Amino acid sequence: MLPLSLPHRLILVRHGETDWNREGRLQGGQDIPLNDLGRRQAAEAAGRLKALEPGYAELDYIASPMQRARETMDILRQELELPAGAYAVDDRLRELTFGEWEGFTWRDIRKAEREQAHLRERDKWGFVPPGGESYRMLAERIRPVLEGLRRETVIVSHGGVARAILALIGAVATQDAARVEIWQGKLLVITGSKADWL
Repeated sequence: MLPLSLPHRLILVRHGETDWNREGRLQGGQDIPLNDLGRRQAAEAAGRLKALEPGYAELDYIASPMQRARETMDILRQELELPAGAYAVDDRLRELTFGEWEGFTWRDIRKAEREQAHLRERDKWGFVPPGGESYRMLAERIRPVLEGLRRETVIVSHGGVARAILALIGAVATQDAARVEIWQGKLLVITGSKADWL
């Protein structure tokens, strides 16, 4: 996979915490709302964005259509006193789907699906859960989104999406991408092939 070179700075925000995040459950395609901590994290992300980019009002804003991402974007924009709802929504930025595994913890999966869990550990990038999708498939889905960016952009999305983007720009190897910790309430700032947390 040839690394994708982004001509403009990209600011990634992972949605705030949900109860399923706190419980360690696989959310994937499930539309779980933010919890109280998640809402505070969304407000914290707004403060970090304001400090990073004084011209934040001039940036493009795009969100995943999922409730937890939209709610994070809405809080972020409210904190920045930007017009409510005046941002794009792109279905391709949905989270990686885990299919039949959604709602379970990794501990549950390792106990009930030992062989499948072992196969995933050997190839997290290429493994497809039952009824789900792989990180490779996710990267193919979101690559056109990145190629279509026309200026500096804030994207509010998901941990899996952020990991796939890091692999697409060559910041991490594909075999390592699925293991990268993606923080809630912080900004992942991508410039060229370099990614930094704020």
